[in-house]
Amino acid sequence: MARLGDPRIGKHLLREEGEVVVDEVMHHWYAFLRPGAEGVLAALLMVTSWFVSVEVAWILLVVAIALLLHAAWGWLAVLRDRFVITNMRVFRVHGVLSQHLATMPLSRILDISVRKPLHGRLLGFGHFCFESAAQEQGLRDIRYVGRPDERDLAIQRVVQRAGLRGPRIPN
Repeated sequence: MARLGDPRIGKHLLREEGEVVVDEVMHHWYAFLRPGAEGVLAALLMVTSWFVSVEVAWILLVVAIALLLHAAWGWLAVLRDRFVITNMRVFRVHGVLSQHLATMPLSRILDISVRKPLHGRLLGFGHFCFESAAQEQGLRDIRYVGRPDERDLAIQRVVQRAGLRGPRIPN
């Protein structure tokens, strides 16, 4: 069951070129709230079906099963969505049945915006928005990133070590 939630990011690394993972980011627990709430609602509908007439119970059970399947799909989608920072690039792997990979070399990152809504500041998550020279890319918004300030500093550190920004001038 653990393999079901693992997107196996190792197969996307350029090991021959010396690429190593700096940070692998899973979603913050807050992203699991919606599928979890759907699962709880499905369980409540199933329990409720025991106390109503048979004519109504089967409808509740069908709705509960559909809701439970939707919750399981949503849970798995959040679990398999990974954002990876390497010494050469950043990439995102996501998808349940089919897998989508979006990659951006460190040299193309022009700006990283970190948005932290009020509840995100209280609970310790934020959202990344990557700006690059290209207008459209598959790696623009990364939502529900835990410890976003630390992750932003990690990306900035990797970019600086790669020599993609100008040399640091002491004051």
